[in-house]
Amino acid sequence: MYTEDDLLMLSALQHLLFCPRQCALIHLEQAWTENRFTAEGRVLHERVHTAATDSRRTVRVEYDMPIRSLRLGLSGRADIVEMHQQEDDSWLPFPVEYKRGRPKKDDTDRVQLCAQALCLEEMLNCTVPEGALYYGQKKRRTPVQFDDRLRQVTEEAAAHLHELLAATVTPTPEYSRRCESCSFIDTCLPKTAGKKDQVRNYMTRMTQS
Repeated sequence: MYTEDDLLMLSALQHLLFCPRQCALIHLEQAWTENRFTAEGRVLHERVHTAATDSRRTVRVEYDMPIRSLRLGLSGRADIVEMHQQEDDSWLPFPVEYKRGRPKKDDTDRVQLCAQALCLEEMLNCTVPEGALYYGQKKRRTPVQFDDRLRQVTEEAAAHLHELLAATVTPTPEYSRRCESCSFIDTCLPKTAGKKDQVRNYMTRMTQS
């Protein structure tokens, strides 16, 4: 169990799963660069967060809702939390996260949404079975089931995030295709910096032999 002082940004989970080095650059070195993709995502979230609370007969909608989990050591804000009225008159949370682009094949976005669900479960003492990701290019929701596998991946990612940031060491760059879409590519220089590290490691081994 973490304390309030230990809480890390929930959004860092997505940065971590995309690239641990990017996560460290943002959350350890306080660096930030923006490209077209990050700008579009920022504008999309700003539009959602400025909406007012919406209430219907069986659904209440909260925008930009603050959430946190002391068990996972995370805090953040959920784009949308729909509260669906059940047959017993209880209210079941249904988190919705807005993303630019289109659905991804990996768990990057799903883990961020699942972490929101785990926060809501802890805060409201309930079980949140599902939520949705809304993608700007598709302009429709993609349902996400919070099954045992996704929950485990999310909890492991939260633990890894705490370990990474507690170590206060930025990982060395490792180039992959996803680097081309990263706003840090000109800062990180994964192709050239990675080669420099390889040469440095080689020279270190040679001088110590």
